[in-house]
Amino acid sequence: MRPGVFFALLHGGAGVTLLQEARQHRTVEKRERDDSLPPFEIVGPESAPVVAVLGGISATRHVASSDADPSPGWWEGIVGPGRAIDTNAFRILGIDFVDGGRRDDGEPLRTVTTADQADALVRVLDAIEVERLHAFVGASYGGMVALAFAERYPKRLERVVAISAPHEPHPMTTALRGLQRRIVRLGLDTGAERDALAIARGLAITTYRSTAEFGERFTAAPIHVTENDARFPVETYLHHHGERFANHWTPSRFLALSLSGDLHRVNPRAIRTPAVIVAAEGDAIVPREQLQYLVAHLSGPAQLVDLPSTRGHDAFLTEPRALGRILDNALSIPTLS
Repeated sequence: MRPGVFFALLHGGAGVTLLQEARQHRTVEKRERDDSLPPFEIVGPESAPVVAVLGGISATRHVASSDADPSPGWWEGIVGPGRAIDTNAFRILGIDFVDGGRRDDGEPLRTVTTADQADALVRVLDAIEVERLHAFVGASYGGMVALAFAERYPKRLERVVAISAPHEPHPMTTALRGLQRRIVRLGLDTGAERDALAIARGLAITTYRSTAEFGERFTAAPIHVTENDARFPVETYLHHHGERFANHWTPSRFLALSLSGDLHRVNPRAIRTPAVIVAAEGDAIVPREQLQYLVAHLSGPAQLVDLPSTRGHDAFLTEPRALGRILDNALSIPTLS
């Protein structure tokens, strides 16, 4: 296959407290898990080393544009010909995250974990006959999946790059995500699920970005005042992102993947794969202290690299130059040490 040729396969279909959610998770292992092949996309020279690339929960298998699909991918600034993750040098594999299906009431049919996502990726690797990844580059939720993959399948991975991804969620992060799920469940109970999704996403955006960025981007003065209300610039921004999200997501998928992040656990000492862990400056979801702990307790060679930014957790999307240099180094050196 010549460089740049695209190959893809699509297969398969498309009020609870945190304590109750945890109880559901403990019992789900007794139920049958999803063993279908998730939709995936792979781009690059057929003989090139394969790099798996996964992002946050809203990321898809379409990581970057290609001749077969020229529409922009979710990581266009990082992945592509001549970019940090070079599609002339590597085959780039992306998948759609599996979710928990849907019950009649709109709730997920079952829980999913980052380990389930790692298992789904292995099924794809088996289907395309790839025995070992050159690297797994994961950001946010995708970085948690990368750590789970490294723990479960060390022989199928040469190196891992995890960006803004901890070994377990911070309690404050779980608190914020738990409130988002309560909003969505309230929407399901009241027939306002779309509005609830939009509000929950708006709340999530406030955790993905930083106070420094909001202070730079938005004025404090209202843009519209009525007799009994006012609207502010930052509200318009959050409303836009919430509505855009609600146009493409279902409550069941959101609930499953949000909870999946809070159920995430890996044992750092069980991970021996060489690792680069990237800490985004000002990340409110994954504090740097968590990543310091992770790197200190990994059993294999590990580096903690800081990503300067005023954008917080979403720096992996907004800082292509700085992150590109980190990734170029992580993927090009013969071995990590």
